[in-house]
Amino acid sequence: TFIGNAEILEIFDISKVGKIAGCRVTEGKVERGAGVRLIRDNVVVHEGTLKTLKRFKDEVAEVPGGQECGMAFQNYEDMRVGDVIECFRVEMVSRTL
Repeated sequence: TFIGNAEILEIFDISKVGKIAGCRVTEGKVERGAGVRLIRDNVVVHEGTLKTLKRFKDEVAEVPGGQECGMAFQNYEDMRVGDVIECFRVEMVSRTL
């Protein structure tokens, strides 16, 4: 299920943490622990989970639309300015006949 979109405005290289994507949430909201797709030129280049979601220096559970935040991905660092991050939640739907 789609939750929100964010656009990468700047990339920060933090020595202890690695690369952090400085983003603005453009649509919906972004949640920590949700699934993310990194989209570059309308092509999905990475699919995984968010490792950290920060607002200023504080770790937060979610960031609403229009706000800026910092994101780091689990096992992935090839982000570029202008990439779009799509946030989604996988829901299990029980089958019925």
